[in-house]
This record gives sequence, C-alpha cells and structure tokens, in this order.
Amino acid sequence: MQAPATFPALLSAATAASRRLEEEGVLSLALPLAALDPLVALTHLGSGGDFRFLWDGAPGLSIAAAGQCNSLELSGPRRFELAQRFSSLSLSRLASEPAPCPALARPRVLLAFAFFESPLHPGTGAAGVQAVLPTWQLSRQGRHCWLRLQRSLGGDVTARSVAEELWDTRQRLEALAGPSPSMAGRDTPVGIAHGSHWHAGYRSALDRALELVERGELQKLVLAVRQHLLLDGPLDPLSLLSHLRRSQPGSCRFLWQRSEREALVGASPERLLTLRQGQLRSDALAGTAPLGEPADLLLQSRKDRHEHELVVETITAVLQKAGLDPRRPRRPRLARHGSLVHLHTPITASLRGQAPLTLAEALHPTPAVAGLPRREAMAWLRSLEPFERGHYAAPIGWIDTEGDTDLRVAIRSGTLRGRQLELTAGAGLVRGSHPERELQEVALKLGVLQQQLNLPVAAGFG
Repeated sequence: MQAPATFPALLSAATAASRRLEEEGVLSLALPLAALDPLVALTHLGSGGDFRFLWDGAPGLSIAAAGQCNSLELSGPRRFELAQRFSSLSLSRLASEPAPCPALARPRVLLAFAFFESPLHPGTGAAGVQAVLPTWQLSRQGRHCWLRLQRSLGGDVTARSVAEELWDTRQRLEALAGPSPSMAGRDTPVGIAHGSHWHAGYRSALDRALELVERGELQKLVLAVRQHLLLDGPLDPLSLLSHLRRSQPGSCRFLWQRSEREALVGASPERLLTLRQGQLRSDALAGTAPLGEPADLLLQSRKDRHEHELVVETITAVLQKAGLDPRRPRRPRLARHGSLVHLHTPITASLRGQAPLTLAEALHPTPAVAGLPRREAMAWLRSLEPFERGHYAAPIGWIDTEGDTDLRVAIRSGTLRGRQLELTAGAGLVRGSHPERELQEVALKLGVLQQQLNLPVAAGFG
C-alpha cells in the first residue's frame, strides 16, 4: 500500500486530486500513522464543541471522528431513502489521493436514526435521521491506523492548506501513540443525587400490554421504561466509554455527540446489519438472563425460545421478501454481554445489488425491540410509553465508499445532558409472560447499565 511518505508527495497528491474536483466537491486526504487508540485520539481531533463520534469495536474496527464537512438532518417516511442518497452523493463527490487505501481507511458517512420516523411533537426529540460526513476520521484495526481529513476547497482552504493541516495533525497525534494512556484522570467518582421512580407507571402500561398479547391483538410487544438520573457532578462521555470497554468487551461501544450539551453513549450487543464485500449478517438477539443463572434454563425456557424464534422468523422473512436467500443455524446459541446472557442466532445472506439502507429500512425495527405485527406494535408503543424513544433501539453506524455498512441497534445506551442521564430498557412481552418477571428483567437491565457506566445502582428508585 503506497501512501505519501513525505510532505511534498502528499502535497502533489492533494494538488492532483483537487484538479478533479467538481463544484461542491470535497478534498479527502489520508495518511497512515502509528497505532493510536481512537478513544484517546478523539479529544485531540477537531475543536471544542464540534460533532464527535466514536465506534469502538476493539479489537476489531474502531473509528474516532470529529467535525462536520457535510451533514443531513430530517424526519419523515423517506428518511432511509434520503439518507442513502445523501451518503452515496457525499461519498461520490470526494476527490482523494490516487493511491488506494485499505478498507479501514475508507471515507465513511456516519448515521444515527431515531426509533420513529418523526418525533411525536414537532420540534422535540431526535430527528428521524442524522447523517454526517466528518471532517476528521481516525480508523484503527489491529496495529494499523489511518488519519483522514476532508474539507471543501474555497477561500483560504486550498489543497496546500489541507495537506499541511493533515501532515501537522498526524505528527501531533503520533506523539500520543504507544500504550494507551490511562483515562484515570477523567474518572472522578460521580454519584446519583436523585433517580426517577419508574415502577408504578410501568406496571400499569405493562398490564395493558399483556392484556393485548393475551387477547391475540399482538403477538409480541417490547415495552420500554425510561429512568431519569440526576448526578451529583458532570460526567465526561469518554470516561463512560472507557468503562463500557472494560465491562462490555463483546459489544460495540458508541458515542454520538452533536454538541457539548448532549451525548448518546452505549454498548450495543445487537447487529441490525453488517455488509462486507457483498455479504450480509443480521443478529436475532432476544431472551435475557443474568450471567449467574444456569445456561440451560435460558435455552429450555419456552417463553424465551418463543420470543427468540419470533425475531428469527421475522428477520428471515424480511430478507426473503427483499430477494435474498438467508441462512441461519437450526438452534440459538448463548451470547454473553457483560453481566447478561442472551439467546443469539446469526442470520447471513449474499447481496444481490440491494442498497444497504433500503435493507435497513426493511429490517427496522425488528421484533426484538418493537413487536409483532410491526405496525400495530409501533402504534401501541406510541400510546403506552410516556416518552420519546429518540435514538433508543434505533440504528446507529456508518456506510463507506464501497457500500460496506455496519449498523447496530442502540440498546444498552443512555443520553447524557450535563448532570442529567437518561437510561432506557425494555422487556419483550409474549403470551405466557409474567408481570413480575418482566419487571425484574427491566430492573436488571437498568441496574447492569448503571454498573457498566461505573455508577452506583440507583436502589429505591423503582
């Protein structure tokens, strides 16, 4: 892989690329650099108040990104179609160095959808989709690491100034390379000053949802609860991510931060879809038990197996309807994520020219986070949940210049606004569900999430 080894070589590549730029095009330059932890690098990319994104799949692909070279934010029924169009157009307009770069260094559009296509009340909640072509992108996989800078040319921004900015920033970042510096300086203990009492309100909604399921109006409904925590001090989202890396090593940790005032942080165990070189994978993940429970209890639980099979059958049917030939193992396996164990069935297929976000639209939301039938379940969630889901249980991830895509389901997540932290968790209700067990499952998930974020469990706030 031949990358510019000297600044004159980088400048020559930048100048050549800039000549190919059409109107509204963007110059995109990349350089390899010494192995650097993207979690550590993120504070050194961009400037204060910039958009920040982290995709922490270590030891797999990890990405730190900052700044917005181009962006899209909208709501409505065409959000997946328009996000696909924005991604394809933004990535096709890039002019980059002629030498090929490895897959990990490809330019990416970053994506964060909301659970519903539009907020219930206009002007509130998260937009149906947010898409960002970042200014800075640092990607790492194994010992390989690349830094990319993307800027629109014009005015004081020239091919030379972009090359100089990239070259200088790489030198500054390489001073940080080596063993990952400790995040201990950020780990000032934070306690919970107050937590909302969610139990009573959830129980009444739970009873109504179970009635719908038992009467056969719904096959399944995933009813969520939101817990509001007031912390006794501010929290750094990167500190939360550092804790999630230790407590959730098998999940994909993520950060979506549009401003200093608000950050979505989480560790998703659930893959909506991954596309690599024309091969698709989606995860059916439903059925939950605490880690200490005997493994065969979850595998032999009629309720959990039924709930899980509904998810597997629905994902398989959606992919078949899209013209694919999905494959799946005959039986689920157990997947451990932190202190919880889930029933897990991977589903794979070969692509036949379908657009990634068209498939994502067909899959979202799976019965693992919504219910069945989908349309009726979504309507009941709007009625029974007294809050906006926002990004909870919605797709988050990226798409690159070759169409490779990774979208995770934003569960095991929280939204941080200064000293305010919102946590959301849900339980899947099917015929035969017991109210007390579902209450215990939601309380377990909330407690585990607080532990994974290094917070004291908010006992007494049920």
